[in-house]
Amino acid sequence: MTHVIMQLLNAIVSLGYFGVALALAIEIIPSELVLAYGGFMVSLGHLNFYFTVIFAVIGITIAQLILYYIGYYGGRPFLTKYGKYFLIHNKHIDITEQWFKRYGAGVVFFARFVPVLRQAISIPAGIAKMSLKTFLLFTILATIPWAIIFVYLGEKLGQNWNKIKDVTGPYMHIILLVVLLLILIYISIKIVQKRSLKP
Repeated sequence: MTHVIMQLLNAIVSLGYFGVALALAIEIIPSELVLAYGGFMVSLGHLNFYFTVIFAVIGITIAQLILYYIGYYGGRPFLTKYGKYFLIHNKHIDITEQWFKRYGAGVVFFARFVPVLRQAISIPAGIAKMSLKTFLLFTILATIPWAIIFVYLGEKLGQNWNKIKDVTGPYMHIILLVVLLLILIYISIKIVQKRSLKP
Protein backbone atom coordinates (compact mmCIF):
# COMPACT_ATOMS: atom_id res chain seq x y z
CA MET A 1 0.00 0.00 0.00
CA THR A 2 1.61 3.24 -1.11
CA HIS A 3 1.76 6.28 1.12
CA VAL A 4 -0.10 8.36 -1.50
CA ILE A 5 -3.06 5.94 -1.63
CA MET A 6 -3.23 5.87 2.17
CA GLN A 7 -3.31 9.64 2.32
CA LEU A 8 -6.06 9.77 -0.31
CA LEU A 9 -8.12 7.16 1.51
CA ASN A 10 -7.74 8.94 4.83
CA ALA A 11 -8.68 12.28 3.29
CA ILE A 12 -11.69 11.03 1.36
CA VAL A 13 -13.13 8.58 3.89
CA SER A 14 -12.69 11.18 6.65
CA LEU A 15 -15.72 12.80 4.98
CA GLY A 16 -17.78 9.85 6.22
CA TYR A 17 -20.37 8.12 4.08
CA PHE A 18 -20.23 10.90 1.50
CA GLY A 19 -16.47 10.28 1.24
CA VAL A 20 -17.02 6.57 0.60
CA ALA A 21 -19.51 7.39 -2.17
CA LEU A 22 -17.20 10.05 -3.62
CA ALA A 23 -14.15 7.75 -3.66
CA LEU A 24 -16.12 5.09 -5.52
CA ALA A 25 -17.74 7.58 -7.90
CA ILE A 26 -14.42 8.97 -9.11
CA GLU A 27 -12.64 5.59 -8.66
CA ILE A 28 -9.06 6.82 -8.69
CA ILE A 29 -8.45 4.06 -6.14
CA PRO A 30 -9.66 0.47 -6.88
CA SER A 31 -13.12 -0.14 -5.41
CA GLU A 32 -11.93 -3.21 -3.50
CA LEU A 33 -9.52 -1.05 -1.46
CA VAL A 34 -12.07 1.69 -0.80
CA LEU A 35 -14.68 -0.84 0.33
CA ALA A 36 -12.20 -2.72 2.53
CA TYR A 37 -11.05 0.55 4.11
CA GLY A 38 -14.67 1.45 4.69
CA GLY A 39 -15.05 -1.91 6.44
CA PHE A 40 -12.03 -1.09 8.59
CA MET A 41 -13.71 2.18 9.58
CA VAL A 42 -16.78 0.14 10.51
CA SER A 43 -14.61 -2.08 12.76
CA LEU A 44 -13.39 1.06 14.55
CA GLY A 45 -16.95 2.24 15.09
CA HIS A 46 -16.54 5.32 12.87
CA LEU A 47 -19.06 4.10 10.27
CA ASN A 48 -22.16 1.91 10.29
CA PHE A 49 -21.96 -1.26 8.17
CA TYR A 50 -25.34 -0.85 6.44
CA PHE A 51 -24.93 2.85 5.66
CA THR A 52 -21.43 2.17 4.33
CA VAL A 53 -22.83 -0.44 1.94
CA ILE A 54 -25.68 1.86 0.86
CA PHE A 55 -23.37 4.79 0.09
CA ALA A 56 -20.89 2.44 -1.59
CA VAL A 57 -23.64 1.24 -3.93
CA ILE A 58 -24.59 4.85 -4.64
CA GLY A 59 -20.98 5.78 -5.44
CA ILE A 60 -20.36 2.81 -7.72
CA THR A 61 -23.67 3.41 -9.51
CA ILE A 62 -22.75 7.06 -10.11
CA ALA A 63 -19.42 5.98 -11.62
CA GLN A 64 -21.20 3.58 -13.98
CA LEU A 65 -23.81 6.20 -14.90
CA ILE A 66 -21.03 8.56 -15.96
CA LEU A 67 -19.60 5.88 -18.26
CA TYR A 68 -23.10 5.05 -19.53
CA TYR A 69 -23.76 8.68 -20.49
CA ILE A 70 -20.32 9.00 -22.07
CA GLY A 71 -21.28 6.10 -24.33
CA TYR A 72 -24.81 7.45 -24.81
CA TYR A 73 -23.82 10.96 -25.88
CA GLY A 74 -20.17 10.65 -26.90
CA GLY A 75 -20.29 7.34 -28.75
CA ARG A 76 -17.32 5.42 -30.07
CA PRO A 77 -15.38 8.46 -31.46
CA PHE A 78 -15.23 10.11 -28.03
CA LEU A 79 -14.05 6.89 -26.38
CA THR A 80 -11.41 6.24 -29.02
CA LYS A 81 -9.96 9.65 -28.29
CA TYR A 82 -10.42 9.96 -24.51
CA GLY A 83 -11.04 6.41 -23.24
CA LYS A 84 -7.45 6.04 -22.04
CA TYR A 85 -8.10 8.70 -19.41
CA PHE A 86 -10.75 6.40 -17.91
CA LEU A 87 -8.31 3.45 -18.07
CA ILE A 88 -10.52 1.91 -20.76
CA HIS A 89 -8.93 1.00 -24.09
CA ASN A 90 -10.38 0.06 -27.47
CA LYS A 91 -9.91 -3.67 -26.88
CA HIS A 92 -12.04 -3.49 -23.74
CA ILE A 93 -14.77 -1.62 -25.61
CA ASP A 94 -14.60 -4.11 -28.50
CA ILE A 95 -15.08 -7.11 -26.20
CA THR A 96 -17.93 -5.60 -24.19
CA GLU A 97 -19.64 -4.25 -27.31
CA GLN A 98 -19.60 -7.72 -28.90
CA TRP A 99 -20.94 -9.27 -25.71
CA PHE A 100 -23.68 -6.67 -25.47
CA LYS A 101 -24.78 -7.04 -29.11
CA ARG A 102 -24.84 -10.83 -28.95
CA TYR A 103 -26.33 -11.50 -25.55
CA GLY A 104 -28.29 -8.42 -24.59
CA ALA A 105 -28.83 -6.41 -21.43
CA GLY A 106 -28.23 -9.29 -19.00
CA VAL A 107 -24.51 -9.12 -19.76
CA VAL A 108 -24.44 -5.82 -17.84
CA PHE A 109 -25.10 -7.81 -14.65
CA PHE A 110 -22.58 -10.61 -15.20
CA ALA A 111 -19.78 -8.34 -16.43
CA ARG A 112 -19.83 -6.50 -13.09
CA PHE A 113 -17.95 -9.43 -11.56
CA VAL A 114 -15.19 -9.50 -14.20
CA PRO A 115 -12.16 -7.19 -13.69
CA VAL A 116 -11.92 -4.27 -16.18
CA LEU A 117 -15.10 -5.39 -17.97
CA ARG A 118 -17.19 -4.33 -14.99
CA GLN A 119 -16.37 -0.70 -15.85
CA ALA A 120 -16.19 -1.04 -19.62
CA ILE A 121 -19.60 -2.74 -20.02
CA SER A 122 -21.39 0.53 -19.17
CA ILE A 123 -20.06 2.17 -22.32
CA PRO A 124 -21.60 -0.12 -24.98
CA ALA A 125 -24.78 -0.09 -22.90
CA GLY A 126 -24.85 3.67 -23.40
CA ILE A 127 -23.89 3.44 -27.08
CA ALA A 128 -26.72 0.94 -27.63
CA LYS A 129 -29.14 3.36 -25.87
CA MET A 130 -30.07 0.67 -23.35
CA SER A 131 -33.03 1.58 -21.17
CA LEU A 132 -31.75 3.58 -18.20
CA LYS A 133 -34.10 1.74 -15.81
CA THR A 134 -32.82 -1.65 -16.95
CA PHE A 135 -29.23 -0.48 -16.80
CA LEU A 136 -29.66 0.80 -13.23
CA LEU A 137 -31.47 -2.37 -12.17
CA PHE A 138 -28.72 -4.72 -13.35
CA THR A 139 -25.96 -2.42 -12.09
CA ILE A 140 -27.42 -2.10 -8.59
CA LEU A 141 -28.26 -5.81 -8.31
CA ALA A 142 -24.64 -6.72 -9.11
CA THR A 143 -23.14 -3.93 -7.00
CA ILE A 144 -24.93 -4.80 -3.74
CA PRO A 145 -23.25 -8.21 -3.16
CA TRP A 146 -19.89 -6.79 -4.31
CA ALA A 147 -20.11 -3.97 -1.74
CA ILE A 148 -21.35 -6.24 1.07
CA ILE A 149 -18.54 -8.78 0.57
CA PHE A 150 -15.68 -6.27 0.59
CA VAL A 151 -17.01 -4.08 3.40
CA TYR A 152 -17.60 -7.21 5.50
CA LEU A 153 -14.09 -8.54 4.81
CA GLY A 154 -12.56 -5.15 5.56
CA GLU A 155 -14.39 -5.11 8.89
CA LYS A 156 -13.21 -8.61 9.78
CA LEU A 157 -9.62 -7.95 8.72
CA GLY A 158 -9.45 -4.80 10.81
CA GLN A 159 -5.91 -3.39 10.83
CA ASN A 160 -5.02 -5.86 8.07
CA TRP A 161 -7.65 -4.49 5.69
CA ASN A 162 -4.92 -3.59 3.18
CA LYS A 163 -4.30 -7.31 2.65
CA ILE A 164 -7.76 -7.61 1.06
CA LYS A 165 -6.38 -8.70 -2.33
CA ASP A 166 -4.29 -11.44 -0.74
CA VAL A 167 -7.36 -12.71 1.12
CA THR A 168 -9.80 -12.52 -1.79
CA GLY A 169 -7.35 -13.63 -4.51
CA PRO A 170 -8.05 -17.38 -4.28
CA TYR A 171 -11.80 -16.80 -3.98
CA MET A 172 -11.94 -14.44 -6.97
CA HIS A 173 -11.01 -17.36 -9.23
CA ILE A 174 -13.98 -19.30 -7.85
CA ILE A 175 -16.27 -16.30 -8.28
CA LEU A 176 -15.09 -15.85 -11.88
CA LEU A 177 -15.75 -19.53 -12.62
CA VAL A 178 -19.26 -19.25 -11.17
CA VAL A 179 -19.90 -16.07 -13.18
CA LEU A 180 -18.62 -17.73 -16.36
CA LEU A 181 -20.92 -20.68 -15.72
CA LEU A 182 -23.87 -18.33 -15.26
CA ILE A 183 -22.90 -16.48 -18.45
CA LEU A 184 -22.85 -19.78 -20.37
CA ILE A 185 -26.30 -20.65 -19.01
CA TYR A 186 -27.56 -17.18 -19.91
CA ILE A 187 -26.09 -17.43 -23.43
CA SER A 188 -27.61 -20.89 -23.91
CA ILE A 189 -31.04 -19.58 -22.94
CA LYS A 190 -30.65 -16.67 -25.37
CA ILE A 191 -29.65 -19.02 -28.21
CA VAL A 192 -32.64 -21.29 -27.53
CA GLN A 193 -34.96 -18.28 -27.45
CA LYS A 194 -33.62 -16.98 -30.77
CA ARG A 195 -34.01 -20.38 -32.43
CA SER A 196 -37.55 -20.78 -31.13
CA LEU A 197 -38.47 -17.45 -32.73
CA LYS A 198 -37.24 -18.54 -36.14
CA PRO A 199 -39.98 -19.76 -38.51
